[in-house]
Amino acid sequence: MLFTDRPLRLGTRGSPLALAQAHMTAQALRAAHGWAMEAITIVTVQTSGDRIQDRALAEIGGKALWTKELDRALASGQIDFAVHSMKDVETLRPDAFRIAAMLPRADVRDKLVGVDGFDALPANPIVGTSSPRRAAQVKRLRPDATITLFRGNVATRLAKLAAGEVHATLLAAAGLDRLDQQDVGTLIPIETMLPAPSQGAVGIETLAANRPMLAALDAINDVDTCDAVLAERAVLRGLGGTCHSPIAALAVVDGDGLFLRAEIISPDGTETVREEAHLPRGDAAAAEAIGRMLLDRASPALRALFEP
Repeated sequence: MLFTDRPLRLGTRGSPLALAQAHMTAQALRAAHGWAMEAITIVTVQTSGDRIQDRALAEIGGKALWTKELDRALASGQIDFAVHSMKDVETLRPDAFRIAAMLPRADVRDKLVGVDGFDALPANPIVGTSSPRRAAQVKRLRPDATITLFRGNVATRLAKLAAGEVHATLLAAAGLDRLDQQDVGTLIPIETMLPAPSQGAVGIETLAANRPMLAALDAINDVDTCDAVLAERAVLRGLGGTCHSPIAALAVVDGDGLFLRAEIISPDGTETVREEAHLPRGDAAAAEAIGRMLLDRASPALRALFEP
């Protein structure tokens, strides 16, 4: 144990999915180190992103809405480490914090919920999502679709769908799997909808100066997941991407390197710019260059989405 006088405190958001991911993390640590159940306690921290549900993230502060309260709890010593869905972690993080480990990645694909396929949607369908990427990809597949803002946890979104607010919605397969709702929705092939950068990955963060905690977390780090996700996040840095920007990226282990695919899409789905490349593991500069290449090939209108 790192501390003999008290359990380690793991901070998490309070949604069912976040809590499931926190319990996964705690169990992985207990198993890796032979710790007892009481060695780790889970501390729920409410975030702005959970409180504000009626507006798009891009309008109210972006991805920091999922992290800033957990950051504050880490900095103040209220918690020792925190668990995040990596796709909710902003691209540039303060130097005081470090993503020390990532759990093995789950299914990266999206699921279409409400109908069996995009062809099964009625004419002029209403599709609910809060993701600019998913919205643009839906418009690319179904130009007649109307996109409506759909925020909230999985249960909230499914309830809105069941109430008939929309014809369909999209959810991450990983989240449904972790909530034991594998039967919900239809998997969408990666070739149809490339996922968000870091989709399906769970990251564990602590203070960069907390060496004992960093060492403990290193024991549960999945290197393949970490290398792939860091490459995808490097693409985001190359793009300067924000929550306004429809971006998709996926890196997979390929031999002793990575195969990286990335795309940016106009919000109406009419323009898609794609790049793919084989990269050495850990070559952040090469991954960032992919992001810049996408911008170089984009129309002025699409490129403007990525300007600060």
